[in-house]
Amino acid sequence: MGTDIKVLIVDDSAVVRKVFSNELSRERGIKVIGTAPDPYVARDKIVKLKPDVITLDIEMPRMDGITFLKKLMKYYPLPLTPKGGKMALEALARGALEVISKPSAAYSVGDMSVQLADKIRAVARVNVKEQINSVNKSEPVKPVTLSRALIASTNKIIAIGASTGGTEAIKTVLTAMPPNSPGIVIVQHMPANFTTSFAERLDSLSQITVKEAHDGDSLANGLALLAPGNFHMLLKRSGAKYYVQVKNGPFVHHQRPAADVLFRSVANYAGTNAVGIILTGMGSDGAAGLLEMK
Repeated sequence: MGTDIKVLIVDDSAVVRKVFSNELSRERGIKVIGTAPDPYVARDKIVKLKPDVITLDIEMPRMDGITFLKKLMKYYPLPLTPKGGKMALEALARGALEVISKPSAAYSVGDMSVQLADKIRAVARVNVKEQINSVNKSEPVKPVTLSRALIASTNKIIAIGASTGGTEAIKTVLTAMPPNSPGIVIVQHMPANFTTSFAERLDSLSQITVKEAHDGDSLANGLALLAPGNFHMLLKRSGAKYYVQVKNGPFVHHQRPAADVLFRSVANYAGTNAVGIILTGMGSDGAAGLLEMK
């Protein structure tokens, strides 16, 4: 970007504000220009300091983060939401670009500083006004041109990988899918305590069934399986039947679940019967796996 990313930290915890400020100030290309204990103080500092990115706690006194977010996105649409669950999904629907799970112990937030810094760098590059305008517009999903080296079958697979900004993109795709769509496997970079609520929300909005995957779940037409947070998901095959394996394992590109892990398993077990899609994201996760599918 040429200059440091200016960050404003909004959190009612003085400890969190101090730790975030100290840790992020050590990160290359990031400058903490201020902190605020609540949305009212934040509003004045936004006008005065003009930050590029805002970290926003959802559960705050005086005005909750969701209400503030609705007002904020009209003027400075680049927040991150460090805490949530179902409320975090509401924040994403309102225009927040990322969510990150804040530890229950305030002094432990320093452990997430590298992850938070990476997300700040990613969202700082996003044209959020353009993204907000396109939230309700469905774009055609273009399948990758696949090799015909493997024998085609009637059971098709759609594999989707997404990261920053991906929650709304996935919603746009899944809500447009017909009830008889091919089975869908999805990796969305998301903390463990968010994926259950995210799958439930998608299921309530879609014609197809959407659920958080469990180890051994079968994949069928009209069903989308979402990789659970903090676990990799792989596609497997037994005869003509596809199912998923959910397992622990090392982080790949600092991610678990990782799109590369899913895509490589899809390449191995589905071959030409699968379409791979990367909707959005930060970093290179999914690129190598998508190439293997091709």
